[in-house]
Amino acid sequence: MKNENKEHNTFPFLEQLLDGAEVEWMALEEIAIKISSGGTPKTTVSDNYGGGIPWLRTQEVGYGDIWDTGVKITEEGLKNSSAKIIPKNCVIIAMYGATVGKVGINKIELATNQACANIELDENIINYRFVYHYLLSQYKYIKSLGAGSQTNINARIVKKLQIPIPCPSNPKKSLEIQQKIVAILDTFTELTAALTAALTAALTARKKQYGFYREALLRFEEEEVPHLPMGDESVGRFIRGGGLQKKDFTDSGVGCIHYGQIYTHYGTYANKTKNNVSEEFAKKARMAKHGDLIIATTSENDEDLCKAVAWLGNEDIAVSSDACFYRHSLNPKYVAYFFQTEQFQKQKRRFITGAKVRRVNASKLELIKIPIPPLSEQKRIVAILDQFDTLTHSISEGLPKEIELRKKQYEFYREQLLGFPKLKMES
Repeated sequence: MKNENKEHNTFPFLEQLLDGAEVEWMALEEIAIKISSGGTPKTTVSDNYGGGIPWLRTQEVGYGDIWDTGVKITEEGLKNSSAKIIPKNCVIIAMYGATVGKVGINKIELATNQACANIELDENIINYRFVYHYLLSQYKYIKSLGAGSQTNINARIVKKLQIPIPCPSNPKKSLEIQQKIVAILDTFTELTAALTAALTAALTARKKQYGFYREALLRFEEEEVPHLPMGDESVGRFIRGGGLQKKDFTDSGVGCIHYGQIYTHYGTYANKTKNNVSEEFAKKARMAKHGDLIIATTSENDEDLCKAVAWLGNEDIAVSSDACFYRHSLNPKYVAYFFQTEQFQKQKRRFITGAKVRRVNASKLELIKIPIPPLSEQKRIVAILDQFDTLTHSISEGLPKEIELRKKQYEFYREQLLGFPKLKMES
């Protein structure tokens, strides 16, 4: 189908590339060598799995190149299913599940399951990365073509997807135009990947440095400062949380902290809560005060268990069960930072119970020894670690924002560079 819409305003650079050439829209099935889907070997037959053949599932199809798969199948599994080995550089579209409409390119030979549409293209006719970038721009549209609760699509829909072909009467010039567009969009993709790697490396380095200084600053010889059990009456006591559940949350009222939020929402310290409970509920709740350390005593893994947040707000707050709070005579942030050290973690591991759900009883936390330097030294340590915490948090916050900015920049230029004159349907 040729474009007949002369009123479309294209991106200046695209106009220059086209140089007056027409654009023809063709269905994927017209430009592909082959469009296929894969298959799934019987999962009940163990001999089908654990081999050396990469086997791609839809959840592994994302926005980018595919260099490996999470599951490998055997020759037997391949033979006993409808899966077939596809050549590298196929454009793959996820057709089922949460990833419907997502696109990837296999950089290795592999097999796929039946929920992948595998598009093999002739590079002498069409640039496969041009098709890939264009299909990325059509994600929402492709997803909208689906049916069912997960908006699944099928191979018939994929085959009919329209692709703009610039200058179809001159294949050489067409490929040159496609390659120039691909080069620009690939550059943005590579810059985003490089930025992500650099920022991630910076964050990892800062976290490592932060961890090193935290361990060093909070490590004292026993002859230097007292090391006392946290439950010693001169140091502090642990108080169990109450029966606070998420259904008890209200839009306003008295602040509260649910144990699960200690993992997902709070950092080393906080002065305001994410949620509230009613004043009536608060009257019968277990309440933490300014300076208390609030500790999650239940987790699915040992590492997160006993994650803690120092409460620095001025108001008393309710604390849920599966958590406790520590009322003490120390610098609140000093105690919170101590809970992040290996010397605390090492002592904690002795008291962990449970199989799937891991727990530490508050009475056992009382036995953990904490070094107690003078308050002035605690304050100095906290000031140093606060700087590292702020820097690390800043990088952590900035990382996704910066990556998102680069993605939006890529998407902007993708829309402009692939904004070919729209198809005017022929009657």
